[in-house]
Amino acid sequence: MKHTQVQTILALVRLSVTLLVACPLGALGLGFRIPNQDAEATGRGNAFVATADNPSAIYYNPAGITQLEGQNAQFGMHASSVNSEYEAPNGRHSKTIFEIQPVPQFYYTYSWPKKPWSFGLGMYAPYGLGLEWPDTTGFRTLALEGRLLYATINPVAAWRIHERLSLAAGPTFNYGRVMLRQGIATPADEFKFKGDDQDWGFNCGLLWRPHDKWSLGANYRSATTMNFNGKSEAWPYTPRESTSARIPFGQFAAVGVSFRPSPRWNVEFNVDWTDWDRLNTVTFKRSSGDIAFPMNWQSSFLYEAGISRSFSHGYFASLGYFFSGNSTTTGNFTPLVPDTDLHVASVGMGRKGQRWNWALTYQMITGPWRTVSNSQSTSLAGESADGKYHFFNHALNFSLGYHF
Repeated sequence: MKHTQVQTILALVRLSVTLLVACPLGALGLGFRIPNQDAEATGRGNAFVATADNPSAIYYNPAGITQLEGQNAQFGMHASSVNSEYEAPNGRHSKTIFEIQPVPQFYYTYSWPKKPWSFGLGMYAPYGLGLEWPDTTGFRTLALEGRLLYATINPVAAWRIHERLSLAAGPTFNYGRVMLRQGIATPADEFKFKGDDQDWGFNCGLLWRPHDKWSLGANYRSATTMNFNGKSEAWPYTPRESTSARIPFGQFAAVGVSFRPSPRWNVEFNVDWTDWDRLNTVTFKRSSGDIAFPMNWQSSFLYEAGISRSFSHGYFASLGYFFSGNSTTTGNFTPLVPDTDLHVASVGMGRKGQRWNWALTYQMITGPWRTVSNSQSTSLAGESADGKYHFFNHALNFSLGYHF
């Protein structure tokens, strides 16, 4: 590898790490999982598990990197508006404070010449949350602001067992940082917590092409748990003190089938499952007294479909759609994660050249109003999360890749 190539890759790695740690991350439904990790894939509604033919396969299905020759580096950015709307039972309306939140990704792959081995390194954020409600919602003692950063470094190794069958696996090294802010009992008080932690897990994948026109893919990511350690303050009642909060993150798995009726067309359908059943009660442990937040989430699915059409000179266009089922129960619904059923439509385009590749995708994210009633309130002020919630946002996804 040439010295200039090494410098280019290292510069992209440093940029990706800096952006991952510095950027606020936005929630997109399905709990606080972020499924959009590549512009080309999101243009297909994230139906990419059985295609997985660019460096972002490290996330979508690492077995797919055996389809790539030589060295490939790709940098991407997912930027979305984050804005949830609330209608109280008395008809009063509130909205979260408007934000544009970027989520960067970086992928690098290397396929050993004339060998069945390929290697990759990915840096991305599979989970994230970022929203802030005004003080005037009527549930300030349940939610004011929530921020979650979850950044992953993911090396993988892939083995092409047969020209039509590949397997891959690799560890995930994860860093998390969380911030929570809400009222306590009066209009002026506030509970605030900040903490961070690290953990590790793994991911693996399989890609099988039983026929030239058909491809089957599967991807699995292990569950992880972070014990966020930091400081909390219940102002003005107690001073800052050491606090910890254990938050489990669910395993998820996806399977997909791709059909190529001709070399120019690719149609794919995926089913993606997230195990949120392990997220029950989050307890903030403090010497002055523990604070419990019942969550009691439930597993949920993504149903993804996409179609791509190739044109001359390497250009392509895509259409996609996915449905995200909500993960939060009505009884334990929290405005900190105002999760609802979502319909996500996307349109994308790009070009695959001899050296440079690029892709650009637009997403429209919306869903029906979700009505919450008889929610279980832990607020000392007796406030409730009851009411109607709506999510309507836009997102842009861009990626730029280079083949060495």
